[in-house]
Amino acid sequence: MFLTFVRSIVFRDLLLQKTYYMKNKTLVFGASLKPNRYSNIAIHRLVNHGEDVVAFGMREGEVSGVSIQTKLMPFKAVHTITLYMNPQRQKPFYDYIIGLNPKRVIFNPGTENPEFQNLLKKEGIYFESSCTLVLLATQQY
Repeated sequence: MFLTFVRSIVFRDLLLQKTYYMKNKTLVFGASLKPNRYSNIAIHRLVNHGEDVVAFGMREGEVSGVSIQTKLMPFKAVHTITLYMNPQRQKPFYDYIIGLNPKRVIFNPGTENPEFQNLLKKEGIYFESSCTLVLLATQQY
């Protein structure tokens, strides 16, 4: 268990080093047009941080210059998917998210999903239960 923890920290550090040198694409999954929603705030902060951002949500619109797609698009080279969708609503999207082959999936508070995390683990996709806003604020994104 300790060895698994150490490996995940080392892998995360490698991901963070790559992110530091190269801006990677982030998919905000469960994006909202409502300014008080954390997904909306995350889009603003990711854009301000200089990240390449794409978004999927239930309502079409634009946040901080990012178009929110309502159809599942075949986004290319997605490095990170940050989830803002509760576990019960995630299930229909498992195959889509895995098919994008992201390097990392962030389960923001309230989105933690052991079933999906096990699937990601089987596919060799790194995941973490973190808060995107905190990661950005503490220079750990």
